[in-house]
Amino acid sequence: MAGNTIGNVFRLTTFGESHGAAIGGVIDGCPAGVVISTELIQDFLNRRKPGQSVTTSPRQESDLIEIISGVFEDKTTGAPIAFLIKNKDQRPEDYEHLKNAFRPSHADFSWDIKYGTRDYRGGGRSSARETAIRVAAGAIAMHVLKPAGMEITAWVSVIGNVSISKSLTDISQSDIYSNEVRCPDSNAAMQMIEYLKELKESGDTTGGIINCNIKNVPAGLGEPVFDKLQADLAKAMLSINAVKGFEYGSGFSGAAMKGSEHNDIPEGIYTNEAGNTFLKTKTNYSGGIQGGITNGQDIYFRVAFKPVSTLMKDQQTIDNTGQQITLKSRGRHDVCVVPRAVPIVEAMTALVLCDHYLRAKLSRV
Repeated sequence: MAGNTIGNVFRLTTFGESHGAAIGGVIDGCPAGVVISTELIQDFLNRRKPGQSVTTSPRQESDLIEIISGVFEDKTTGAPIAFLIKNKDQRPEDYEHLKNAFRPSHADFSWDIKYGTRDYRGGGRSSARETAIRVAAGAIAMHVLKPAGMEITAWVSVIGNVSISKSLTDISQSDIYSNEVRCPDSNAAMQMIEYLKELKESGDTTGGIINCNIKNVPAGLGEPVFDKLQADLAKAMLSINAVKGFEYGSGFSGAAMKGSEHNDIPEGIYTNEAGNTFLKTKTNYSGGIQGGITNGQDIYFRVAFKPVSTLMKDQQTIDNTGQQITLKSRGRHDVCVVPRAVPIVEAMTALVLCDHYLRAKLSRV
């Protein structure tokens, strides 16, 4: 199976299945001498883990990280960093009824047709359980990025038909984590929570949108042609389970604008407190990226997530012989994955930025 690695210089490979003994990752290319705080990594992991509210999966996983190589006396050695997260609350018996069933909008059939076999226990390798490893690796990437002063902030802006009303400049971390849906608008958050409770009662699910903003980005990150920074960000986001859309800067709304409206007019070249040179423009429809390379302005993007495919109500489907069956879902599942996906979006952003940050350093050697 290919496709388990992301990154060019800072490379992450993940392994493990949802109901196996453990999941884990190996990071290659991390510079030596980076101070690592396992407490900060664990705090980041805790934001993603299940069982945090009545609308998320009740699966109880401590998600405790165990770093087994590449870190000595709280500093990276330059060797590959390998780490494990053991699965504690496996219930493979919950999925026995899915052994021969193709669940609607899941990867069951596609895995069967590609590999001739599949792990039906919670989706195995295709389960969102794998994203815990991305979060841990993203936290390590943030340690590498810390001297550059970059700030990555993601939040929930839409759940179902409920949208945030705050502007981009009003967002704070304390507001984001003041409620279980990770929405910085308290009024919208209350509506989202009530909506999710209604859906849980009816056995249904929904999707939503996560916004992400990156401040203090050094100019010059990204490679022209195939490795444009926005292209790598898009790939990283679209690799997250349940993601259906990505837009940055003006996104799809920019298609309706005139060039005279959309052009970001330069005002000057400045240096910020972190010592990064940046181009100041009157507007930022480019989303901080021009020609695939950062110009020092804030990067901002949105990620759309589909509704959770597993419903707590009967659905019609087929089995592996093509016979029509009624699927009665069991197990532990989220009503909406979006709140738990906020740290995943931040982590994938950090992995992409770290890779390009190190590539930029190498290009100047």
